[in-house]
Amino acid sequence: MSHLLEVRDLEVKFALRSGDITAIDGIDFTLDQGERLGIVGESGAGKSVTGFSIINLISKPGFISRGSIYFEGNKISDYSDSQMRTIRGNRISMIFQDPMMTLNPVFTIGFQMIETLRAHKKISKSDARAIALEKLKKVQIPSPEERLDQYPHELSGGMRQRIIIAISLLVNPAIIIADEPTTALDVTIQAEIMDLLQQLCETEKMGLILITHDLGVVSQVTEKIAVMYAGKIIEFGPTDQVVHSPVHPYTTGLIGSIPGSTAPGEKLLQIPGMMPTLSNIPEGCAFNPRCDLCEPICTRKTPPLEKKQNGTMAACHIKD
Repeated sequence: MSHLLEVRDLEVKFALRSGDITAIDGIDFTLDQGERLGIVGESGAGKSVTGFSIINLISKPGFISRGSIYFEGNKISDYSDSQMRTIRGNRISMIFQDPMMTLNPVFTIGFQMIETLRAHKKISKSDARAIALEKLKKVQIPSPEERLDQYPHELSGGMRQRIIIAISLLVNPAIIIADEPTTALDVTIQAEIMDLLQQLCETEKMGLILITHDLGVVSQVTEKIAVMYAGKIIEFGPTDQVVHSPVHPYTTGLIGSIPGSTAPGEKLLQIPGMMPTLSNIPEGCAFNPRCDLCEPICTRKTPPLEKKQNGTMAACHIKD
């Protein structure tokens, strides 16, 4: 049985005057119908570039230099722009970080939803408005009829994010890619949005790719996690295994830095240093300058992503 989405050996580069730099370095993962995958890592790990690659939204000078992406059995990485427009926003939708930047401030919510729907389907304005109203109800927007005639600035941040989710649902996509969907929201609203996404995946049988830096958020929603560092997946497996029995020291550090992960009075774990820039990735394991377990082999040889004793895949020379 083929997967709904399959990413094979994906490599993405950016062409600069000083030479090409690699943003995504040979990653692999799959997603099935209704499955929820979390992609986790610090800023600069390559999470968002991975999401944009799937729907071919990488801006120049970026380009896919190697690998392939299959969706519903079709190799969409070879699709032209016109072919991708039949997939993007239709079969695969994306929720971006900031709803205020996604919504046009000069048009009403109803106008934007109706125009989005009519861009993908031959449908009358009245029918499109009825579908828009139905989707607003599905994402639990109060007084949905009134919201259709309001402008984005008249709504709260949480309400705007629900509107974005409703827009992504307009044409019943098979996959939603959510790129840091709760970054600008307070903790209570974050939990509501995450619960809503999980509920929609279960009821609508949609696949979800949740891109975030917060392992605490992703552990509550997803079924499997890919931890990224410097353009590579360095740990991959079922969510419970990765969160409760991490193998890679970087994953351990991310989990240890979550508030509530330490005993009362103890300091949170802090990973020293910063993510390396794409033009200056260390030789060997890219995490080695920040790793307490670093051995000489870690500075010479890049560890392969391989199965470990706890059942997850991890790229680490030392831990097994």
